[in-house]
Amino acid sequence: QVQLVESGGGLVQPGGSLRLSCATSGFSFSVYVMIWYRQAPGKERELVAAITSTGDRTSYADSVKGRFTISRDNAKNTVYLQLNSLKPEDTAVYYCVRGYGLGQSFRPLPGDYWGQGTQVTVSS
Repeated sequence: QVQLVESGGGLVQPGGSLRLSCATSGFSFSVYVMIWYRQAPGKERELVAAITSTGDRTSYADSVKGRFTISRDNAKNTVYLQLNSLKPEDTAVYYCVRGYGLGQSFRPLPGDYWGQGTQVTVSS
């Protein structure tokens, strides 16, 4: 069955960095758009970054442009999110999901599986 296992979160000081990983199995990873979402307490889920199946195109939320980088390794069935220059407002649970492209934007597959997420806390 489809599995998405996020890891790499933790507690970091403002200005610090983290690298999140999402190891996948149970499906043909290399044909899917992959998306990182985050959800902070009391807030709606937010699309953070997306990457096409071949990695030739990426998209970022305005709030993370220039600080976060999404990448993927199709040989390892894994998608990554490098988080730099972290701010307290980046505190959230981060999830990876499968998605699809819609014009210039990306959407999660409706009704698809979501992993357990990984907690990122930015605090001094």
